[in-house]
Amino acid sequence: MIRQFFWVVLLVVLATLLNGCASVAVTDYAKETPKLDLSTYFNGKVDGWGTVQDRSGKVIRRMVVEINCTWNGNEGTLDESFQWSDGKTEKRVWKITKNGDNYIGKAGDVVGVALGEASGNTLRWNYTLALPQEQGGYHMSMDDWMWKIDDKTLANRTTMTKFGLEFAQISIFFRKR
Repeated sequence: MIRQFFWVVLLVVLATLLNGCASVAVTDYAKETPKLDLSTYFNGKVDGWGTVQDRSGKVIRRMVVEINCTWNGNEGTLDESFQWSDGKTEKRVWKITKNGDNYIGKAGDVVGVALGEASGNTLRWNYTLALPQEQGGYHMSMDDWMWKIDDKTLANRTTMTKFGLEFAQISIFFRKR
């Protein structure tokens, strides 16, 4: 019995280590074009459409978002207005600071700061999002990836987790006006 337990634990540890070795890095996209620069893409008006899927893959919400974006040097503001399929609206205003290929972002429902790293056509954000009280008020870890498709189109995929368990996937496609 102890021997079986030992082998099970060993297999779980090895699987975890191998999974960690297989993760994708932002720098894997270094040679991809067109280059993603937030201050260039998110400048002016940008529209977005997307879905939220639960951990089983079922679409539980849909959204349309309009973003008014302005930059003053390396300081940017992304003023997002969400219209959800359930009739609710939501507003998020990002304050972003650009430092080379790295970004620091703040918003009212972001706990602390969002840290972003860009390489090639890709940006990866990591941050903690405080859900609204009607959604439990939980603090969720957000692993947010963006890929620039062409000069006007950006794809975004976010994994929402808590205690290492995936709760939702968010997919948004943006189109620059």
